[in-house]
Amino acid sequence: MKIINKKSEEFLYKYLNATSPTGYEAEGQKVWLEYINQFVDESFLDDYGTAYGVINPGQEFKVVIEAHADEIAWYVNYISDDGYINVIRNGGSDHIIAPSMRVNVHTKKGIVKGVFGWPAIHVRRGKDSNLSPKLENIFIDLGAKDKEEVLKMGVHVGCVVTFDAELSKLNNKWYAGKALDNKMGGFCIAEVARLVKKGKKKLPYSLYIVNAVQEEIGLRGAEMIANRIKPNVAIVTDVTHDTSSPLMKAKEQGDLRGGLGPVLTYAPAVHNKLIQLVIDAAEKNKIPFQRSASSRTTGTDTDAFAYSNSGVPSVLISLPLKYMHTTVEMAHQDDIENVSHLIYQSLLAIKKNHDFKYF
Repeated sequence: MKIINKKSEEFLYKYLNATSPTGYEAEGQKVWLEYINQFVDESFLDDYGTAYGVINPGQEFKVVIEAHADEIAWYVNYISDDGYINVIRNGGSDHIIAPSMRVNVHTKKGIVKGVFGWPAIHVRRGKDSNLSPKLENIFIDLGAKDKEEVLKMGVHVGCVVTFDAELSKLNNKWYAGKALDNKMGGFCIAEVARLVKKGKKKLPYSLYIVNAVQEEIGLRGAEMIANRIKPNVAIVTDVTHDTSSPLMKAKEQGDLRGGLGPVLTYAPAVHNKLIQLVIDAAEKNKIPFQRSASSRTTGTDTDAFAYSNSGVPSVLISLPLKYMHTTVEMAHQDDIENVSHLIYQSLLAIKKNHDFKYF
């Protein structure tokens, strides 16, 4: 099913290129809400920045489709007398990829440009020949002569730092950039809202389209919004590892490949009857899908919804992603469209006051 059109792709680029570091998601959330407002009956923002729209509000039975809005980032942690900056993680940022990356330091005065510096290969000799990036030795250079100049720029301890990287498309099939984890999920659920509106579907329940904050540091936004909405069902979308590229271990991490469809995860938090409903929807509508398994937890907002409010039947529909938590995360266009299509068809299969009890 062809879903991405010119207007939705324009939104995709605008949304993915907006910054949304964990705890500071507002810029991206504004873009997301502006887009979905045309497809929903009402929209809201909670105090920590989780955004959501509602289709067919006021029904007793409530269904959530959810993604998380935040991207990994850094915090300024130390400024040396010489004007160099050391950082700590905000979420699961990877110190290995930092050297030579351009960065944006977010201040009250606006963006301050910088780079993660690194000594040239020519000088890494002797005991330094195997020097590798570590959290304690990576540093940011703003081009400042000293600490005083850094402070005059508006940079201080606690400022958030994001990589300066934008979305692109490879071979007219793969989107590549930062923050596809999981703003691509936010795009997918926005497209589901568009499909419901376009199809003039009268749902027998209230549908909540939720873009939650602070997933990267412990599912915190999902915890808050689950308690606010108190849904009866939750369909969560996030990313999972595409294991087809070099250095990945399919035997350990699952044999999952971009272009072969959404990934359905089996896990204790995933409701057995709900995942079967999703599988039936996929097979009925000839939507390709893959399977994976997670022991104990999924590590996604699925867990937060499933174990909230005395238990909420929840399912996880994942997008295969290459190079997670880098600036060149890659997702296949077919998978993006099929994630949206599968969520949409699953929604159509959920009945009013749907009973998910096992027996």
